[in-house]
Amino acid sequence: MKTLKYLMLIATGVFVVVGFFIYSGIYPMGADVPHNKLTYWLLETVREQSIGSASRGIAVPPLDDPELLLVGGPDYNDMCVACHLKPGKTQSDMSIGLYPIPPNLSKREDEHGHADDGHSDPEESSRRQFWMIKHGIKASGMPAWGPTHDDQRIWAMVAFLQKLPELTPDQYQILTARDESNASPHH
Repeated sequence: MKTLKYLMLIATGVFVVVGFFIYSGIYPMGADVPHNKLTYWLLETVREQSIGSASRGIAVPPLDDPELLLVGGPDYNDMCVACHLKPGKTQSDMSIGLYPIPPNLSKREDEHGHADDGHSDPEESSRRQFWMIKHGIKASGMPAWGPTHDDQRIWAMVAFLQKLPELTPDQYQILTARDESNASPHH
């Protein structure tokens, strides 16, 4: 019986301390102040496990059709380049001002902004990229494009992302030019 009382007392104490922390406003929420290591680890772990779990059953279509690059490139240039950059750019006003800093997708990095070790499964990477583009990431600045873009169009962006690190600035410019005679982003 004493053990139960002590556990209840400890639980109440933890509840009070957590409540005080949450409602005190002492945790800095500005994007210009990084999270502490524990908070960053917790948020990154929750994000990675969630995306991995949610994307596991997604079937990846063939992404080697060159036409996909011509559809995905202009969309990337219109919607993504301000944060995720393009060949020849190392930062932008948006990429500097966001926290966490979005990965530079024009470089060989994984979706966390870490150097790609070359051992990741390309199909898993494609599934994860599709899921992130379609559903976005809460409180990160990454919008959900699924409400405005069909799956085929999102897969075209994934196909473009697969080739992006290999592109020179000139190749990027050619692949991201939108056909002015068909100004609609829906090809």
